Amino acid sequence: MKGRDWIVLVATVASMALTARLGVWQLDRADQKVRLQTGLDQRGQMPPLTAAELATGLAPDAAQVDAQVHRKAVLTGTWLPDFTVHLDNRQMSGRVGFFVLTPLQLPDGSAVMVQRGWRGRDFIDRSRLTPVPTPTGTVEVAGRLARGPARLYEFDGAAEGAIRQNLDLDAYARETGLRLRPVSLLQESPSPGDGLQRDWPRPAADVHKHYGYAFQWFALCALIGGLHVWFRILRPRRRT
Repeated sequence: MKGRDWIVLVATVASMALTARLGVWQLDRADQKVRLQTGLDQRGQMPPLTAAELATGLAPDAAQVDAQVHRKAVLTGTWLPDFTVHLDNRQMSGRVGFFVLTPLQLPDGSAVMVQRGWRGRDFIDRSRLTPVPTPTGTVEVAGRLARGPARLYEFDGAAEGAIRQNLDLDAYARETGLRLRPVSLLQESPSPGDGLQRDWPRPAADVHKHYGYAFQWFALCALIGGLHVWFRILRPRRRT
C-alpha cells in the first residue's frame, strides 16, 4: 500500500469509529431516559408524601432529597401570590410561554415552590402580565416533587423581577426571606379558573428521537465503510 492509501484507510477507520461511537451515545441517551421514566413510574406508585415528610431547607440531607424527587405529594397550605415568578421561554405542547411558580406556605411557616403550570405570553408586549387567578385561604395541592425548574441559558439581568429565565430555590429564599424547602412541586391537581396548562412532559417521551439519531449514525458508519470497500478494493479489481 502506498502512503496515500494508508491516509485514506486511517481516515475511513477514524470516521467509522466516530460515527459508531455517536450512535452508541444516542442509544445510551435513550436508555437513560427509559430508566429514568421507569424509576419515576415506580416512585409514582408509592404513597404520597406529606409536608411533615419533606426535606427541610436547613442543611438538607442530599440522600433524603434524592429519594423524594419524583415522589407524589399532597400539600396543604396557603398561596403567596406576591412572590409569583414567571419563567420565560418555556415550552409546553409545542408552544412558547411562561412557567408560573408560586410559593405555597405550609402550616409550620415554611414554603414549597409550586410549579403551577404553563401560560401563554403577550407577543406584542412580552413584559405584560395579567394576574393569575389564585385561590385565597387554605388549599390542597397534589403533584410530584422535583428539584427545581430546568435551567436554560441565561442573559445578564434575567435573574430578577417577576419575569426570569431561571430560578434557584436557595437564592430565591435568600432574596425573599422565605423558608423554602429544597424541593419544588409540579402541580398535577386541577385548579379551575387559573387557565394554566399542566401537560408536564415525561422524561422518555422523546426516546424514539434518540433511536432515530442512532440509526442515522450507524447508517453513516456503514456507508463510509461501504464506499471505502467499493472505491478502494472492489472497483480497482473490476478494472484489472
